[in-house]
Amino acid sequence: MPPRWPRKPDRADPDYRRLDDRMTFAVHVAAFLACNSGVWFVHNLKQAEWEWIVWFSGIWGVVLLGHLLYIAAIADYSEKYNG
Repeated sequence: MPPRWPRKPDRADPDYRRLDDRMTFAVHVAAFLACNSGVWFVHNLKQAEWEWIVWFSGIWGVVLLGHLLYIAAIADYSEKYNG
């Protein structure tokens, strides 16, 4: 069942912004897990010599951690936001 919002969605609403940012992060995590598990599965299945795969996973993982840091510590969800 999809989440329901009790009022009209508006980016000026701090609760809506917080929920939207967390849902966007969840999609980011899902894409990371799907892509990386697929790439590593093919890598192990073919026993390929892909040197870039560690960089691919590592850089994307760092970006994912940065996204988490942003929504957990940096994002401003106060009422003063206007757009």
